[in-house]
Amino acid sequence: MHKTLPLPPLTAIRVFEAVARHGSFTKAAAELGMTQAAASYQIKVLEDRIGAPLFLRRPRQIALTEVGQRLAPAVTQAFEQLSEAYVTARGGAQGTLVISTIATFASNWLARRLGSFQIAHPSLAVRLQTEPHLVDFTREEVDIGIRSGGGNWPGLASHRLINADFTPMLSPSLAASIGGVKEPADLLRLPLLDTADPWWAEWFKAANVAAEGLASRPGSSMGAQVYEGNAAAAGQGVAILTPAFFAAELADGRLVQPFDLLCNDGHAYWLVYPETRRNSPKISAFRQWILGEIETPAR
Repeated sequence: MHKTLPLPPLTAIRVFEAVARHGSFTKAAAELGMTQAAASYQIKVLEDRIGAPLFLRRPRQIALTEVGQRLAPAVTQAFEQLSEAYVTARGGAQGTLVISTIATFASNWLARRLGSFQIAHPSLAVRLQTEPHLVDFTREEVDIGIRSGGGNWPGLASHRLINADFTPMLSPSLAASIGGVKEPADLLRLPLLDTADPWWAEWFKAANVAAEGLASRPGSSMGAQVYEGNAAAAGQGVAILTPAFFAAELADGRLVQPFDLLCNDGHAYWLVYPETRRNSPKISAFRQWILGEIETPAR
């Protein structure tokens, strides 16, 4: 029978988790309400029990050793599970839910609906982080991600939210400037926004329009649909956009979608989180809410 080794003191493990997360003895000590000397002592206790150093101590910098790198994820996960068990015991989702998402999804979809989630979960604060990169759940303090792609990310649970369909949109005034947009080729007579976007070439191909040299045409590149949509609504050009993000602008006439043709490159927008945190109360609450909202027409 395998003999279980006694655990080191919980205080030492807690200090290790904080130092590994902050990369600093000073910040970890401040968080835990102890002196830096006390934090260093607790790490030494843990290193003595393990029989190997956990940190490389350099001038003004520390780094995890190989042993520390192996230990840190397991310790972090253990404390997360303890925290989640405590919240469950208290009977609901509490604390702060950190969501990493792209700017367009945050501003044109999530922010317009998030109020109903806050009403349903008044003791759970939500913090949105908009960023273009794929969040690393093992290194960043994020609970949930909303990202675009194919939906297959190792170690992550994923739920399809919205297909990344795309089609041209423009302001009514810009369309009227050429007597109306009656066929796809008419769009080439107007300024196009972000012509280097491969969506343009795909859409024109599907519309059977020869559109060589698109990428060399002069035009602005704004990096996010929300900015391109605003520019299009202001009459600055034709943008290629995902209709689900611009339902309000289409409904009130700030934008028009001249053609029913929608294209898709196989991507969608997904709700993702670590598989190991599937049963976290706050993640479960948000998952149930957003999947319900996807089925609800835009208000």
